[in-house]
Amino acid sequence: MTRGSKISRALDVRALRRCLLVFTTPIALAAWVGATVGTAQSANFLSTMTRYPESSGEALYDAICQGCHMADAKGSTGAGSYPALAADSKLEAAGYALLVVVQGQKAMPSFGYALSDEQIAAVVNYVRTHFDNDYKDEVTVADVEAARR
Repeated sequence: MTRGSKISRALDVRALRRCLLVFTTPIALAAWVGATVGTAQSANFLSTMTRYPESSGEALYDAICQGCHMADAKGSTGAGSYPALAADSKLEAAGYALLVVVQGQKAMPSFGYALSDEQIAAVVNYVRTHFDNDYKDEVTVADVEAARR
């Protein structure tokens, strides 16, 4: 390898690193492809706001949860380990899922700061009644309020 090609290769590697650093945020990626943040969010990208506008359990799952737990709720492993929510016997206890969403647990971050009581109840009820889960007792707004105390 000649000195010139070594320098060229080093410059290419530096340029690639800069690109990766710049495009690791949804806002930068949206700007790069010529979209606005609003367009990116409406296309089911993970919301970049502190509050989420979605209100139904399904919309909240699509916007937040499926990024880690996958669209089919079967979880994933790779850069991290994201547990399956599909056919999850832990979800039988409504309070368990509620506390995990409100307070977080291990690598699962808390979403209590970003979701209203109504949103938390909606997403917990959605997960507990979909993905081969058939738990009928619903989480109420009062349950969420109690979990926040």
